[in-house]
Amino acid sequence: MTSDASEGTHGEPEDTFAARYGELASVGPYGVRPGHALITMVEPHPGHEYAYNRWYEDDHFIAGAMAMPWIYAGRRWVATRDLQRLRYPAKSAVAQPVTAGCYLTVYWLTEDRYAEHMRWTVGINKRLNRDGRVFQERTHVLTAFHDREATVYRDGAAGPRDHHALDHPYAGLVLEVIESESPERRGELLDWLTARHLPRRLAGSPAALVTVFRPTPLPSDRMAYVKQVEGVDTRLTLLWFLQCDPRMCWEEFLTGLDADVERSGLGRVEFVAPFIPTIPGTDRYVAELR
Repeated sequence: MTSDASEGTHGEPEDTFAARYGELASVGPYGVRPGHALITMVEPHPGHEYAYNRWYEDDHFIAGAMAMPWIYAGRRWVATRDLQRLRYPAKSAVAQPVTAGCYLTVYWLTEDRYAEHMRWTVGINKRLNRDGRVFQERTHVLTAFHDREATVYRDGAAGPRDHHALDHPYAGLVLEVIESESPERRGELLDWLTARHLPRRLAGSPAALVTVFRPTPLPSDRMAYVKQVEGVDTRLTLLWFLQCDPRMCWEEFLTGLDADVERSGLGRVEFVAPFIPTIPGTDRYVAELR
């Protein structure tokens, strides 16, 4: 039988407010669309790669993300040395050097539940940090919450939807960041991407879908080791979900994205980076990062 009061670590009653969960579940949106995403690209410090991988998978992926309200899907991706060398442009406003950030994790958040989730995530990360459960030997290269703008599908209604994307066994993922010429022109850039550029690129390609997001600013009470998001008013973040290993289709399909955007006159590509999925519960690929 569940009670609002449980025994704390020293035997004192600890109120976990369990009764309130039923009240919270009865109100607010609870759809299946990925209305928001957390996209976090991290570089473990040299010599700490194995320890970082085990901490993230065995603890933080669950306690720091998946156990939180309104996150309903998550997946980790990795860029080995050879995948890092495929990144472009060489001078990137996202990663310096462009090879920085060998682990990428993506989470889907329920649409219109961003505010509730943020209150929880700030609180739990403060607690994890206080309890010594935050791995310090890492650098956040790109960590940002995003609002979903659009999804473009190669096969129309025939393929998996975007809310399946982090559970479907895609063989690769490409992270692309595009900077528009100005805040006013970001809408034009989005229209061009969704109506012309992405449908043309996706046709007959190994990419099943592309999700397009815009970044949102992090709260002022975020953890100090996570820097504030850049390009909130001008950037778009694209996730390309691939049915093949990126190395098998890179030259044929994934080069030249920067030239396409430049020709449009609407912006410039700041980052294109391929990843493959990690194998949960293992240290596969850790020895191939450097």
